[in-house]
Amino acid sequence: MVRLLTAPLEEPSTGSVTQAEAAAMIRAVFNLFRLWNVSDAQARVLLGQPSPSTFYRWKRGEVGAVPADTVWRLGDLMGIHKALRHLFTEPERGYAWVKRPNTAFGGKSALDRMLAGAPSDLTAVRDYLDAERGGW
Repeated sequence: MVRLLTAPLEEPSTGSVTQAEAAAMIRAVFNLFRLWNVSDAQARVLLGQPSPSTFYRWKRGEVGAVPADTVWRLGDLMGIHKALRHLFTEPERGYAWVKRPNTAFGGKSALDRMLAGAPSDLTAVRDYLDAERGGW
């Protein structure tokens, strides 16, 4: 479980994500969205529907407080990226996999599953990939 810390950044972190770490994850996820060729509307869904003004501030790299739900989603998105990098020796194949139909998701793509909108939809894709790579 990912928890959001409100304590000072100097304090040790045990399994929690600081605001600075969350901001770094947001920057990384926007790069991932570019590689996946995800639209801004899709990116907002994947991030939990932040307001348009918050979303575009984040996209410009101006990241303030990040809600716990978004931190959870960021963790799953980064986990999905990591699993794809382990499964595919050519990164482009992993980026393309996200949009390919897959029987594991009822013939829809992993992106379609993630765009259903619930945090559990992101987790389902991450869990599938972790199981495929033996990363439990």
